[in-house]
Amino acid sequence: MIILVVLIGLAVLAAFAGLQWYAWRRLVRDTTARPGFVRRAGAVVFTVGPLLMFAAVAGERAGAPFWLQQVLAWPGFMWMALSIYLVLALLAGELVRPVLLRLLRRRRSETTPTETAPTKAAPTERASREATPTEDPASTDDAPAAAPAPAEEAPRNPATPSRRLFVSRIVGGTAAAVAVGTVGYGTYGVLRGPRVKRVTVPLAKLPRAAHGFRIAVVSDIHLGPVLGRGFTQRVVDTINGTRPDLIAVVGDLVDGDVDDLGPAAAPLAQLRARHGSYFVTGNHEYFSGAEQWVDHVRELGLRPLENARAELPAFDLAGVDDVAGEREGHGPDFAKALGDRDRSRASVLLAHQPVVIHDAVKHGVDLQLSGHTHGGQLWPGNFIADLANPTLAGLERYGDTQLYVTRGAGAWGPPVRVGAPSDITVVELASRQA
Repeated sequence: MIILVVLIGLAVLAAFAGLQWYAWRRLVRDTTARPGFVRRAGAVVFTVGPLLMFAAVAGERAGAPFWLQQVLAWPGFMWMALSIYLVLALLAGELVRPVLLRLLRRRRSETTPTETAPTKAAPTERASREATPTEDPASTDDAPAAAPAPAEEAPRNPATPSRRLFVSRIVGGTAAAVAVGTVGYGTYGVLRGPRVKRVTVPLAKLPRAAHGFRIAVVSDIHLGPVLGRGFTQRVVDTINGTRPDLIAVVGDLVDGDVDDLGPAAAPLAQLRARHGSYFVTGNHEYFSGAEQWVDHVRELGLRPLENARAELPAFDLAGVDDVAGEREGHGPDFAKALGDRDRSRASVLLAHQPVVIHDAVKHGVDLQLSGHTHGGQLWPGNFIADLANPTLAGLERYGDTQLYVTRGAGAWGPPVRVGAPSDITVVELASRQA
């Protein structure tokens, strides 16, 4: 098993190295006429960038000093996102390249003048040549023969690039501009903070008095070396601005220790809702030490639901630990959270990963609220995330249970989202008796 994992890892590294070489070749080698400073600088960039990327990931997972994580995170993770869209844009450029070359060849052939046959000498000129007396043979033998006049050639500009070099510069420059623009816009979308999304979910067992009950669902904030206290404050202000009845923080709050990220999480103490704020763990909490964060969010005023249930006036609110906690003996326990409840009452379950939906169905849950997927975060990653999760984002029904998956408020790794905008969702419960 270990050998298989090593072989897969080596194959992934080889594929990544090949893609980096391909990007360097198209962006640097093919766009320069000869070796020189530009090629050397490009080689440095395409060597240092991947090294910083792997160092950023390894530093976060290994718990490197937080200052070092912060130094590595921005350049390393941004290179990760930029590499994706550079390669995609260059691959798209392969379709355009032969078309441009063909058009340039056709244009050159249309503008090249055709050769004309030499004209005969005019009769008057011939007569004048015949009438001219010949020179003395002796003198002609001694005189050097006159060299024929060279044919005139059109001057060539040695600085003008060849067609292939010109096309490479056009395609490479366009690909680079598209990649930088895409990553830049995706970064702006994350740093400005999540937008509010509103969804109405009817529940058959919800009493009429609870019609319109609002739950603010936030997941995947991912506080860490990139997203800090300022980002948390934007999230808190956005949630409070919706004036919810209840707040549900559905996992992956942090990527780091309380000692490093405690100040970044401090604004969570400002969350305000009539029925309080609740928290369940995500898989990233278990990378950082879930128990310390459970204790810390409790100090901030949130109530952790560790395979537990809170009986609210209108419905039961339950929460289960994330499946990543199974390695530490803290996985989801549906029997503990839901086993002895009154099934005549409506129930809402907080569970970080959508994959537990089938357990929720077995235990008669009416609505499960999840995150984890990020909606794919970076297109075309949404296709992979969709294969790994029963629901990528939005509301779907599984038997008598409805599942809502938020795309999350932050971002893991690159602070970039493409095709999967961040959100905080206000789920408004609707009673069918209203």
